[in-house]
Amino acid sequence: MKSVEIIMLAVADKQQAKDFYLKLGFELVIEAPDAHGQTWLQMGLPGTNTTISLADFQGIIYETADIEAEISELKGKGIDVGPINKTPWGQFAWLKDLDGNQLCLHQH
Repeated sequence: MKSVEIIMLAVADKQQAKDFYLKLGFELVIEAPDAHGQTWLQMGLPGTNTTISLADFQGIIYETADIEAEISELKGKGIDVGPINKTPWGQFAWLKDLDGNQLCLHQH
């Protein structure tokens, strides 16, 4: 894993949350329809690489240069990783920590 790319925050109302984070100084990075019929809302602070996504659930997305090698290494350590999901935005693979927190690998 190279870096924390996106922190997904569970929000009840994406537009109200967007307005709140804009007031905090965040900028809109992406607001577009996603593959599930929802709106993907991604925001970031100026000059930073890590962003937040206002979503229906919580999770942390980690950037990786080689998702297949990363999955192989994690499975070698006994960590269960879901299948690779290929999308127009890259490849994603989800896993959970011991407390059920959702983590995701992302390769552009």
